[in-house]
Amino acid sequence: MKRIYLDHIAGTPLHPEVVEAMLPFLHEKFGNPQSLHSDGQQAAEAIQEAREKVAQLINAASSEIFFTASGSEANNFAIKGLALAHQKQGKHVVLSSVEHQSILNAAKFLEKLGFTFFHIPVDRFGKIDPEDVRKALTQETILVSIMLANGEVGTIEPLAEVAKICRSRDILLHTDAVNAVGNMPVDVKALGVDALSLAGNQFYGPKGSAALFIKKGKRILPFIDGGIQEGGRRAGTEDVPAIVGMGKAAEIAMQNMVSRVERMKDLRDSLIKRLPESIEHTILTGHPIQRLPYHASFCVEFVEGESMLLNLDMQGIASASGSSCTSRALKASHVLLAMGIDHTLAQSSLVFSLIDNTTPEDIDYLLEVFPPIIERLRKMSPLYTQYLEEKEK
Repeated sequence: MKRIYLDHIAGTPLHPEVVEAMLPFLHEKFGNPQSLHSDGQQAAEAIQEAREKVAQLINAASSEIFFTASGSEANNFAIKGLALAHQKQGKHVVLSSVEHQSILNAAKFLEKLGFTFFHIPVDRFGKIDPEDVRKALTQETILVSIMLANGEVGTIEPLAEVAKICRSRDILLHTDAVNAVGNMPVDVKALGVDALSLAGNQFYGPKGSAALFIKKGKRILPFIDGGIQEGGRRAGTEDVPAIVGMGKAAEIAMQNMVSRVERMKDLRDSLIKRLPESIEHTILTGHPIQRLPYHASFCVEFVEGESMLLNLDMQGIASASGSSCTSRALKASHVLLAMGIDHTLAQSSLVFSLIDNTTPEDIDYLLEVFPPIIERLRKMSPLYTQYLEEKEK
């Protein structure tokens, strides 16, 4: 059976050139980057080269890039490290209500240490209003964290406007840009952020490769205590193959950015237009235009997300329902609930995320097999039966 993978927001395949770049550091170039001998220095130089490539991808300085093992770690590093480093100035932090669980759970940890949090609401598209951020700031606010783009509904947030507000009050701004970097142009200077999280597995790099950008001069406490790695901010022997792979993936993303974005937008827009035409009672979630170029998300009424995923998988199509970090919890998405979508409808979410090698034929196949699946599942749905009965009255 043909397999069509449409869950790339959960992770992308390794680019062949990334594999090629990593292989030597899995075999003969195995030196520890902290060692003074030539084998160690060879590894250290490879890390520095990767650091420079990742920095170029987001228009940062290489000294502002600190490697981590995942986007979740980078988010934890940012929220905990920045908040704790500046707690003498205050213990109030502002977040959006649609942040990733790695941000929200880090906030819960800090609440036990006396920090307070304000959660900015979103509109029906999952978008914040920068004025709500302004109103939420207090004399005790030390940090704002607003994601650049949401992985569940694709909406891109007005981050540059938020940055202006934060700068006027000398408040730090962090953004979780894991879903955006490598798949759309991201410039830390243009955005005006003080810290930014990114992950290599979102743009054809290896799992276990990620980084945190920290603007020069901004204080942050180390996330892992130990040795002097990553400027003393993240101890532990570096994962050289993963870092090298992320650097190569960043280089490729820079080279292919324009063509990649345009191609994925075309496929995305085709899917956004055609799926609701093929299946009635299908609702697009997220902003129709200001969204990730590779992302299309929907709620299909009267059918549970899990049932759709399993039936699509049997037809050779991999997709998602909500975030990859929450899909196994079988809970309604906090993102959709924050957007005002009721609990029942939120359980019927579906996310398709595309990639360079997704083809128009893949979209055609999805639109061929998906309507019969929905028709079959709705026949078994008491909610749909109730809808039809009420419609006939």
